Formats: sequence, C-alpha cells, structure tokens
Amino acid sequence: MRGLPPVIAIDGPSGTGKGTLAARVALELGWHLLDSGALYRLVGLHATARGVALEDEPAVAALAASLPAEFRAAGELLHIFLDGREVTDAVRSEIAGTGASIVAVLPAVRAALLDRQHGFRRPPGLVADGRDMGTVVFPDAPLKIFLTASAEVRAERRYKQLKDKGNDVNLPELLEDIRRRDERDEQRAVSPLKPAVDAVILDTTELGIVEVEQRVRQLIRDRHLN
Repeated sequence: MRGLPPVIAIDGPSGTGKGTLAARVALELGWHLLDSGALYRLVGLHATARGVALEDEPAVAALAASLPAEFRAAGELLHIFLDGREVTDAVRSEIAGTGASIVAVLPAVRAALLDRQHGFRRPPGLVADGRDMGTVVFPDAPLKIFLTASAEVRAERRYKQLKDKGNDVNLPELLEDIRRRDERDEQRAVSPLKPAVDAVILDTTELGIVEVEQRVRQLIRDRHLN
C-alpha cells in the first residue's frame, strides 16, 4: 500500500464521540472524512424504503453496491444525501442505527461497501470513523484509535442529543438498545467490533471532546501526520 494517502482510523461503539472527533480532526488537518457508519445506516434506510427485508442478504447487498449516496462536508458538519434528498437527520435516528446494526452483520453487504470505503482515500489524507476501519478497511493506517465508554454514559449522551432535538425518548430503552447493538457488533462473524492490535485505546467515559481531541492531536504529532 506504499504511496497511498495516510489514514487516521477512529473506531469504537456508538456514543463514544468518534463522529465528532473524526469531523474535528479532518477539519483541522484539511483531510477527507469517511463516516462509514452512515453508509450502513443509509443501506438500512434505502432497503426499508424499497420494501426489502433487512435480513435478505442478497437483496440488501445489491442495494448497497449501487447505493445512491453523497456526502457534503460543511465545516464540522456532514450533510448526507440519498437519491439526491438530504437525509442527515434520518440517518442519525435510532431507527437507522438499529437497521445499520442488522445489515452490518451480513458479509455480502460488508463486501459491497468495502470498495466504496476505499474510494474515500484521497490526497492529502483521510480520517475514517467506524467500527472496523483499523482492523479491516484500512489495516495499514499509521494511526489507529479505538474510543470506548461505559454503556450508561453513552446512553445518557444519546438521550441528551435526542432531547435537544425535541425527540421523545426513554433512557432505559436507549440503554438496552445500546447494549443489544454492542452485542451484535462484537459477536458478528465478519469484522467484529474490536480494537486493532496496534490501536491506541482511549476511554471517554470521564473525558470531554476537548480533552480527547488534545490527546489525539499529540498522537498525530508523534506520528508526524500534521
């Protein structure tokens, strides 16, 4: 893989702050940004809109291979489009997250999206946010970060986000959903959620985004990526 643009891989379960961190790092470095979780959420939304059962692996994989998705960055924000229609809010919904976790266990879907993810790797570099960026998609990334946090703290963060958007949510239900999603992601046969052997693990349970970003900046300097 010599000569390819560098990649900073940021992995971890939902609610650890990896999306915010990835956007901030990409903006600061002037690099491209890949939100791989959004791709899986889009596949789930697209399949549902087409009346395709999320467990129908061949049909969902076919949709994934021709997914009409587009990402447009605006500062730290990432606007997501499906079939030319903005679906940013829908992609961030709990329903989309649950759908993503279901389709993400399907090997044919993961294979269909692999080439698409590789296509985001363009000069001067890429910050890739997901669950298997450092283990499967970009195993040669010079910096791999794995964010973690307790399920309780992640549920509280998600609860606040949804409440701030005016959504009617239930904290115990969010916590249970996060635990179920973690179990699916960690136990799936293909690309299970786990840190790469050479990843730097950061527990964000007691850390704010600014503190996490400061630590990552130092890692970037240590590896001469800035």
